Amino acid sequence: MTLPTLPTRPVADPAAVVQGDTYRITVLTDGLLRLEHSPDGVFEDRPSTFALHRRQPVPEFRVVDRGTHLEVVTRRLRLTYDKGPFTTSGLSVAVLGAVTTWHSVWRYGQDDDGRNLGGTARTLDEADGAVPLEPGVAGRYGYAVIDDSRSLLLTEDGWVAPRDDRRTDLYVFAYGHDHAEAVRALYAVSGPQPVLPRWALGNWWSRYHRYTAEEYVALLDRFRAAGVPFSVAVLDMDWHVTDVDPAIGSGWTGYTWDRELFGDPAAFLAEVHARGLRVTLNVHPADGVGPHEEAYGAMCQALGLDPSTRDPIAFDVTDEAFLTAYLDVLHRGLEDEGVDFWWIDWQQGPHSRVAGIDPLWMLNHFHFLDNARDGRRPLTFSRYAGPGSHRYPVGFSGDAVVSWASLAAQPHFTATAANIGYGWWSHDIGGHMFGAKDDELATRWVQLGTFSPVLRLHSSNNPFLTKEPWAFGPEHAAVQTDFLRLRHRLVPYLHTMNHRAAREGVPLVTPMYHRWSRHREAYGVPGQFLFGSQLLVAPVTSPRDRGSATAAVRAWLPDGAWVDVLTGLVYDGGRELVLHRDLAAVPVLAAAGAIVPLDAADVPDDDPVEPCALEVLVVVGADGAFTLVEDDGTGDGLDSSRVARTPLTWDQARGALTVGPVEGAAGVVPATRTWTATFVSVADDVTPVATVEGAPAEPVVARAADGRLRVTVADVPVGATLRVGLGEAPALRPNDVAGRLHRLLDVAQVGYELKSRVLDVLTSDRPLHVRLSHLAALDVPPALRGALEEVVLARVP
Repeated sequence: MTLPTLPTRPVADPAAVVQGDTYRITVLTDGLLRLEHSPDGVFEDRPSTFALHRRQPVPEFRVVDRGTHLEVVTRRLRLTYDKGPFTTSGLSVAVLGAVTTWHSVWRYGQDDDGRNLGGTARTLDEADGAVPLEPGVAGRYGYAVIDDSRSLLLTEDGWVAPRDDRRTDLYVFAYGHDHAEAVRALYAVSGPQPVLPRWALGNWWSRYHRYTAEEYVALLDRFRAAGVPFSVAVLDMDWHVTDVDPAIGSGWTGYTWDRELFGDPAAFLAEVHARGLRVTLNVHPADGVGPHEEAYGAMCQALGLDPSTRDPIAFDVTDEAFLTAYLDVLHRGLEDEGVDFWWIDWQQGPHSRVAGIDPLWMLNHFHFLDNARDGRRPLTFSRYAGPGSHRYPVGFSGDAVVSWASLAAQPHFTATAANIGYGWWSHDIGGHMFGAKDDELATRWVQLGTFSPVLRLHSSNNPFLTKEPWAFGPEHAAVQTDFLRLRHRLVPYLHTMNHRAAREGVPLVTPMYHRWSRHREAYGVPGQFLFGSQLLVAPVTSPRDRGSATAAVRAWLPDGAWVDVLTGLVYDGGRELVLHRDLAAVPVLAAAGAIVPLDAADVPDDDPVEPCALEVLVVVGADGAFTLVEDDGTGDGLDSSRVARTPLTWDQARGALTVGPVEGAAGVVPATRTWTATFVSVADDVTPVATVEGAPAEPVVARAADGRLRVTVADVPVGATLRVGLGEAPALRPNDVAGRLHRLLDVAQVGYELKSRVLDVLTSDRPLHVRLSHLAALDVPPALRGALEEVVLARVP
């Protein structure tokens, strides 16, 4: 087997280099410098695990040699260097553009002091709340540094080499508050995120449990009967033999199916595939290969060992022959039976037989490249192994504790991962272990999972810790089912964002300060994030208040009009506020002009293929545009000849939504589609009309009580243009304040007389300040009063 390789351009353009006897400065972009110091004057041009593409277009810069020191100046930064060994006084980079009054100067060797906005962490194993984060490339004071001095080097033959530890190799990002551009610079040098298989964006079922083949298939059938879709079936370690002689190993490592549980593995995998799911198996490779394994003889033959000794074959990721056999012998036969990709569960630390070689990074790198053979779109499932790990999705964040503290920490943890380009985290939704049964906590976690990069339910092998919706009370089961369905309905939007992440360098989930970097408020809502280009999410991560039957979350809405696409409530932005939601909803907001494509099915299929019917959510009030991206599922997804693009545009002045025609590989989508344009919270005084290729169509029109207007046109040809019009400049619908207040008060656990009095006060014709001051004087519990005020003040006419 020949080891696969990544494309690289590791040697910088000489025009970008400023070099002396023991130093080398490379201006990679106008905001990114590579700074090297080498006592022997030898510099490293091989690609590293972080830096694959140092050959970048040379930006404009100038060099000023003042004899005692150098200055390198771009439009974003000014480097000052005394030409000697790197020291705090002798090497600095000032960020230009008045980012802060005086803080925005990086000096070599100084403590970070909280300036870095954080990246991500290797694992959440046993975390009960927030964990320390490794640095990212976004800094509150405008700069950040990646120290690449100890990372592995990639050799031309596909293998790796350790570093010379006498050399310093730093990457200084000086992008000011242009955090999103800093991340794009990271991708430019380190390589982009790949396009995930479309099916990876649906729901994943996982549980550490000794399933039999029959039990697992029966469970999938029960999910289907209940209308709960899943696209990936995960089998934890009990798929393989675990009861082994302690002299051989722990039983955690295994490559031989447990025939008592899976009598015919190929038939089992075929049954799962027939239901539209892909399969991943857990592998703990640390114990190597014991003599009890079915592949033991073949591994001995591949490595030139004597199988008669019955000696275990040690796991050695630093041995190229072992790694080749590990992939070609241990895994290939299982893949031929139907395993689609591997869950690499490496927990044994960053050390190997060769200093500097991290087994986790090696496994991620070579499994991912190996999974791409035969033109497949590759996927791995493993932990984070440091900068550059974004090239090997999906990330497995580990075994978090079941607690509200863990749930509250995960939105921030997920969003900051974008600061190191790591866009595809998969958490154990619902938590993994310990804790106590809490139906509300589990439901809020599923809601977070719906708006996470990957939604994977998972739990430990405790017989009481399971995540099927029917394991919870009826109210919670119904909400969880709705959100699991919503996740599959979101796949058209998610897959477009999947392509955007790979092509444009924008992760699916990003902190608010990536888009509104100069707004102080964007840094003050760590649990709030952008979910793709169109949605803003503020997850609920605390229990409901009993009196109001709602939970609260602090949020910030930028300027403009915003609509909650789940509840229809319209807000004026430009403020911080507290949002309140009952169990059935979380704040998912879209700005005026937003366009969000969904699968139109109420209960989507398990395999989230390109649907024959699509629903497009539109928020009126401003122009908007969105290009739906679909592909044939082969290769890396970047071949334009295999990609279909459907433009969706909203013209506010004309009041018209235009769909299509499809551009590019039209053959990858259905020949005709049914389109439903859903206008969220649109005013009542509109009369919809529709045309296909300019000819009048006969739409089906439905108006919902929450203000949604649905206009459906069936059988639109792939090459045709559909237009749905509402008339000139349609307005957002005024909030039904009285109706929403009544619903809030109806479920509130307070006195009936108080409810009636509050409703009378808030719906009177008195001025707003009079009504609110009157409410403040009543004996209304604070949480309920906050929820009532939110409705009254969401948007004032």
